[in-house]
Amino acid sequence: QVELLESGGDLVQAGGSLRLSCVASGTSVFRLFGVAWFRQVPGKQRELVATITRLGNTNYSDSVKGRFTISRDNAKNTSYLQMNNLKPEDTALYYCNEPQGRWTWGQGTQVTVSS
Repeated sequence: QVELLESGGDLVQAGGSLRLSCVASGTSVFRLFGVAWFRQVPGKQRELVATITRLGNTNYSDSVKGRFTISRDNAKNTSYLQMNNLKPEDTALYYCNEPQGRWTWGQGTQVTVSS
């Protein structure tokens, strides 16, 4: 079964940048799947932030478009989320998964943006 490990979260000031990483283990076919980044704040539903297809096509939620960039390195079974011009409303626990959430969820990585 696929296991996911997210990292890179931190406390950052508004306007700052972070790069999140997501490593998928337990699979030799990572390259055949799309990957998505999600975020969740307490009391709210998990929100889809960005997706990248197996061919590298990307899509973003309106709230992050132009500020976040999703990418992948299939040789490393890794996806990245580059986050620029961070805003306090980006504060959340960030997760990666296959876009339909079919892999086992990892622990996530906390991003906190101070104003």
